[in-house]
Amino acid sequence: LVHATDYSNASSTGIFDSYQMCWSGFLCSLLSLPLSIFPKVENTGQDFGSTDPSIFGVPIPIMSVMADQQAAMFGECCFDVGDVKITMGTGTFMDINTGSKPHTSVAGLYPLVGWKIGSEVVYLAEGNGADTGTAIKWAQELELFSDVQETSAMAYSVSDSDGVCFVPSFSGLQAPLNDPKACASFMGLKPSTTKSHLVRAILESVAFRNKQLYETMRETHIPITKIRMDGGVSSNDFVMQLTADLFGTKVARPQHLEMSCLGAAFVAGLGVG
Repeated sequence: LVHATDYSNASSTGIFDSYQMCWSGFLCSLLSLPLSIFPKVENTGQDFGSTDPSIFGVPIPIMSVMADQQAAMFGECCFDVGDVKITMGTGTFMDINTGSKPHTSVAGLYPLVGWKIGSEVVYLAEGNGADTGTAIKWAQELELFSDVQETSAMAYSVSDSDGVCFVPSFSGLQAPLNDPKACASFMGLKPSTTKSHLVRAILESVAFRNKQLYETMRETHIPITKIRMDGGVSSNDFVMQLTADLFGTKVARPQHLEMSCLGAAFVAGLGVG
């Protein structure tokens, strides 16, 4: 049996010291967790053993273990310092490649190990918004629309949100506001408000949070070189176009939206040669 993880997963737990590249003895003592229970931390591209033959009929080597957002970053080929990846799924995760040094944030960006392949370590700074797909799914359950594919057309069917604003904070607001008690809310409702206005306000809130996180990335003082977006919500043309307009730059959307699997496969492929 193998009890191991890689540096990208370890750094996502909150109890790994990305500066010292080891489990944090201080945090473990604070939480009364014995260091002995934690897995050994290996490189991202590493021979982690093989699957049990009873599962697939033959043992398949496990050549990569990688955390979700870091794998998406690798899948998007964001290998250079200043490359940004935005994944919009249940929540939004915005990551910037900070190169060989972790970024110490004031606004609440999280320093992550992107991957460690051989002796090279690549760090990311991450900001997130917890309620992206969550807010859209909630609107669907309220029967504001029946098919999520309709939402972009509904938003475009009105010239604006008629003064309606939505705060997407079912789970509080993360960086740069860092308010865990913030409540989700609609504001500016009036008799003229329609379902299309409500849907547009929700989609706008997703793009506005993207803009907030994008501005927060500036504290790294790293020039942003390219922006790539993926995840289920990136298929929404309205959100994508408004995000690009707010950023004032081009954003790229791949044809294949599920990048985490691709990234892990890329690393495994590098390992087997």
